[in-house]
Amino acid sequence: MRASRPAAVPSVVAATCLAAVLVAGCGATPAAPAPAGPPSSASPAATAAPAGSAGSAAPRPIARSVPVRLRIPAIGVDTPLMGLGLAADGTVEVPPVRAHSPAGWYRGSPAPGQLGPSVILGHVTVGRYGDGVFLHLARLRPGARVEVELQDGRSTTFTVHEVRTVAKDRFPTRQVYGNTDRPELRLITCGGPRTGSGYLDNVVVFAALSAVTPAG
Repeated sequence: MRASRPAAVPSVVAATCLAAVLVAGCGATPAAPAPAGPPSSASPAATAAPAGSAGSAAPRPIARSVPVRLRIPAIGVDTPLMGLGLAADGTVEVPPVRAHSPAGWYRGSPAPGQLGPSVILGHVTVGRYGDGVFLHLARLRPGARVEVELQDGRSTTFTVHEVRTVAKDRFPTRQVYGNTDRPELRLITCGGPRTGSGYLDNVVVFAALSAVTPAG
């Protein structure tokens, strides 16, 4: 597959398409190039909606802990999370195209609950194996809950405030991967029309931290 290189600025990663050139998992076109320079301190997505209910204070950022499980009750997602690093060519790895492939957290992004956008990627389809873990990601609506369990026993809850389907050649890189002024979550998969070379669009879910449950 082809994907963009991560930016050198902390808390910013390059946009990547969940694609597999040889096995036709999710498409073959990268989502967008990496930002050319440092992003602004807060992206438009970061300030689009409050994280909690009216009058409630947003949770403070928490210490880094590896995410191990993702649950999205509204669309029936309950998946372990694998770690994703960089491929030999410097592009962001994606989960393998295989049956029951899990979603993956890019280790170069903040962990869920840390300041900035934590990035989780999953396939919409997995080639000859059929449906992917993020098959129904585009069905999410603002207000939906996304739960991420951490290795240290804590659990973070994010509230969706925006869901976009965007053409890959118009991917809003800075709004997705730019620095934010609060803990955020990005869920990314392919979407839109499918052609012989793959999907034409990306589905991106924007969510903000709304609760942290202590370990135990």
